[in-house]
Amino acid sequence: MIRSNFLGELQRLQDAVLAMGDNVANNIVAAVTHLKRRDLEKAQALITADRYINEQRIKLEMDCMTLLATQQPMAGDMRAITSMFAIIGELERINDYAKSIGKITLALGSDPLIKPLIDIPIMAEKARSMLERSLTAFATRNEQLARTIPAEDDEVDALYIAVYQELMAKVIDDKTAVDQANNLLWVAHNLERTADRVINICERVVYMVTGELTELG
Repeated sequence: MIRSNFLGELQRLQDAVLAMGDNVANNIVAAVTHLKRRDLEKAQALITADRYINEQRIKLEMDCMTLLATQQPMAGDMRAITSMFAIIGELERINDYAKSIGKITLALGSDPLIKPLIDIPIMAEKARSMLERSLTAFATRNEQLARTIPAEDDEVDALYIAVYQELMAKVIDDKTAVDQANNLLWVAHNLERTADRVINICERVVYMVTGELTELG
């Protein structure tokens, strides 16, 4: 494969990873929206659609391995391919968190929520924003952007603590709220873990650009 064809394949692979990332970013917010609206049908559809993300992961990882096996990529290209391989895995795991939130929505059914969802949707929007910008950093090879995003994880952590404290206060006042409080706390946990995985993506972007594996979180 001549160099121009190789670069074309590399660009096609990158575009597919970005498309997968856009889908996953939207699913994070959609999962919380379905929970807030108690839309069980859409929550189930989101769970079912996770199969597509899993299939995409396998396909794109195979594409990465094919490029590595059939070409002799230069150092920068090698870092790009191996970084994409890692990012694909992170995206699949993030979508698992969205699926988990969908399952929690089904488990809660139509029962009234013990508290209005305020901080949890904010967490979802924050996580989506972080993810989208990490993918922008990946697409544009923007090391500086990749280095700035992880600091925002502190905001997500603070929101998680706020959700935890509020839910514990509800349980203290009403012991029958334990099950739902536990489910809502898992929703917040999934969003907190999403932000953590975005940090992993940022670290891969820095590696892709500089060749250095650096912990940013």
